[in-house]
Amino acid sequence: MQEKETINSSLFTDTATAPRVGRIIALDPGTKFIGVAVSDELQLISTPLKTIERRSWKKTLVDVKDIIEQFDAVSLVVGLPLNTDGTESEMSREARGMARNFSLSLDIPVYLQDERVTSYEARRRLWERGIAPNDTKRLVDSEAAAIILSDFIAGRVENT
Repeated sequence: MQEKETINSSLFTDTATAPRVGRIIALDPGTKFIGVAVSDELQLISTPLKTIERRSWKKTLVDVKDIIEQFDAVSLVVGLPLNTDGTESEMSREARGMARNFSLSLDIPVYLQDERVTSYEARRRLWERGIAPNDTKRLVDSEAAAIILSDFIAGRVENT
């Protein structure tokens, strides 16, 4: 097995060297599903894309690689579910592990984005658009991924 140098986890949030043009894919990792969103090429708008079922790591990697290839994405953002006080949770550690695995398996940079309360915000947005409760469950993960991506983009603009 070939050893590949890993990126320090603190660098997952350093966006200074992130590509400024090209599509970005964002993931909202959950226990059963992963919400997916994509930006436009100018990285101004984030759009909910779909939800993929979370099965094995290999299947997840293939699904994400296919999406990256389909949109010719230049980077990947993984939502980091911190507790409301900013501390790590079991899901935070899992998201960090997922980001690390993606960074070792993909040829594009991988970033983490704080995603506290994005699922609540996603539900609110869907409700405001008049989406039926039955459909909300199906759409909430990709909507949350779009919020994660919007926050990532906005954070980069603020830090410019």
